Amino acid sequence: MNIKGIFFVTAKTVLIQGFGEERWNAFIAKLAEKDPYFGKMIMAISYVPIEKLIIFFDEMCKEFFNGDKMAYEIIGRSGAKYVLQPGGMFNAYLLNKDLKNFVEFVLPKLWTTYYDGGTITATLENNTVHIKITGVDVKNVYFEHLLNGYYQQALKVVGKKTVPKKVRSITQGDNDIYFQYALQDA
Repeated sequence: MNIKGIFFVTAKTVLIQGFGEERWNAFIAKLAEKDPYFGKMIMAISYVPIEKLIIFFDEMCKEFFNGDKMAYEIIGRSGAKYVLQPGGMFNAYLLNKDLKNFVEFVLPKLWTTYYDGGTITATLENNTVHIKITGVDVKNVYFEHLLNGYYQQALKVVGKKTVPKKVRSITQGDNDIYFQYALQDA
């Protein structure tokens, strides 16, 4: 499974804003020494093996967040905020203000914009969003924390606070990821 380089461009922008370009450059140079893949140019349209994404985020957590894996959730939130903000790459997805449309069409579209594998279904029922991700062949904590943060922020952008609940987890041996988000007005 691959992810588009959008993640890299977004992470670079967010980290430079938060920590400065000098620290980013030192980080990426050190990472390229460990893994030459990161010495190549990664563009938004590049396909990056998911294993490289995990290496990138693990190293980023060590360098910028003292190894705290919960930073994945912060990274997910920052990524969604960045791409969905006015002028962001995917802000056009917010033109339709219908919440059900956003949940059931846009959230799956965001998945397929990033990933070339796995399947997401998203439904809105009784003021709860259900997100199920199947067919993911990489079992890593990244999927749970990063995606949870990303989808929480995406829902916040459309005016909803969430109370998340992890129903199923790849890292706990399930075959899919299943989140429920009880919605509240932001």
